[in-house]
Amino acid sequence: MNDRSSKAVSASAIEIARKVLAIEADAVAGLISRLDESFAEAVSLILACRGRVVVSGVGKSGHIARKIASTLASTGTPAFFVHAAEAGHGDLGMITRDDVVLALSNSGQSDELLTIIPLIKRQGAKLIAVTGKPDSALAREADVHIAASVEKEACPLNLAPTASTTAALALGDALAIALMDARGFNERDYEQAFARVHPGGALAKRLLTHVSDVMRTGDAVPSVPDTALLSQALLEMSKKGMGMTAVLGPGGKVVGVFTDGDLRRTLERSPDIRSLKVGSVMTRNPRTIGSHKLAAEAVELMERHKIGQLIVVSEGDIIAGALNMHDLFVAKVI
Repeated sequence: MNDRSSKAVSASAIEIARKVLAIEADAVAGLISRLDESFAEAVSLILACRGRVVVSGVGKSGHIARKIASTLASTGTPAFFVHAAEAGHGDLGMITRDDVVLALSNSGQSDELLTIIPLIKRQGAKLIAVTGKPDSALAREADVHIAASVEKEACPLNLAPTASTTAALALGDALAIALMDARGFNERDYEQAFARVHPGGALAKRLLTHVSDVMRTGDAVPSVPDTALLSQALLEMSKKGMGMTAVLGPGGKVVGVFTDGDLRRTLERSPDIRSLKVGSVMTRNPRTIGSHKLAAEAVELMERHKIGQLIVVSEGDIIAGALNMHDLFVAKVI
């Protein structure tokens, strides 16, 4: 292929891609004005569901259904995918009367789906249909029908499911996010759910990091007995570089903490600190955390109480370690 023909092919490919993206963007944009009360009814039906959302479809709609099920599950709505053809050969037993079936079919006439609809109804499960044909058999039999019609497919022959599958996928995302909002599913819920279902991912490893994985231990932990002079406590703080020191009673039990803030407050009250003992000016009953806790919980505790360090304790409030925001940054927990 010479340079001229290569450039022609390149220009043609880019032009076709732009047309495809424009058609699919128009298909999704067209859903906005056509969205009606049936969408809200579908949300209400799923919120009232005591079981799970069973998402089903065949062909290209089946691939979209599988992705929607995954999105629902990761945003707080228990869901799984069942292939309509397999449902007719035994998998229908996975559906119970407490479930809601979300069926996808652009034509609304998929034989595999229509075959199992009476069985779903007999089971007592509710049916939400997403189709491009509101007068189709699937739409008529559904408890709730969400219209997902498109003006045309991106395929030049108007045959291959392209714009219609994009529209169905967008509606599935809209449904998942609307349910997420209705359930009050927040960022922390999402991160924990993500960590549960993506145990091999970097995010999951970060989220499942425990305090014991990032805390300082042994000689790196600043600590002094409650009988120590304040000057000794200041020396320990300076040496360990955490901006605080744990104050310990008999047996290594944490009885207090002395921080940079405590030092400023002490100097305001008593300019001459040479004879002071740390036990008399420490903060009693400091915030602590167990080493078995998630590092994310340590972050939440620090942010809620506006503190920069935490003492880590074992059973009986015995000192086990310490950590600060910098340690959490290094561990990429925050």
